[in-house]
Amino acid sequence: MTRAIDHRGRARRGGGAAAYLLACLLASSPGAVAAQQQASGATQTSSQSGVNVKVTPRRPAPGAATWDFAVVLDTHSQELADDLTRTATLVTDDGRRLKPAGWAGAPPGGHHREGVLSFPAPDPVPGAFELHLSRPGESSVRVLRWKPDGR
Repeated sequence: MTRAIDHRGRARRGGGAAAYLLACLLASSPGAVAAQQQASGATQTSSQSGVNVKVTPRRPAPGAATWDFAVVLDTHSQELADDLTRTATLVTDDGRRLKPAGWAGAPPGGHHREGVLSFPAPDPVPGAFELHLSRPGESSVRVLRWKPDGR
C-alpha cells in the first residue's frame, strides 16, 4: 500500500481512497464516456478472395473533426486497385451512413497498401459502428464491427 507524506514528513492515510474516487468520477464524465465509445482500438481483420484487410480505429482527439482508421491491405494474387474513398462506408448503430472524408496512404496498385481512412466524426457518438468495404470482384461486402468495449 502506498502512503502519502504530508508537509511535515508524516505518513497520511486515506489518500488512496480519495484518488480512487476521483478517478471513478473522471472516468464517468460525459467526455470520457464519449472518448471510450469512439475508440475501441481493437484491430479487425478480414480474409477473402486472397486479400487480407486489417483495420484499426485510431483514438480521436477530443473535439476531432474526423474518425481515423489505419488500414492495411495485403495480397499475393492481384493488384490492389481499391479506391477506399468510394468503396468504404461507416455505418452507425442508429443507421447513419457516412462516406470517407479522405485517404492518406499508398495509391491504388501493388500487392501491399496501407494508410489512414478518415470519416467525418459522427455526432452524436454512436454506441457501436461498422465499416463496410466493397471490393472489386468480390460478391459480398466485408463488414468489420466495433462496440465501445472493444469487441
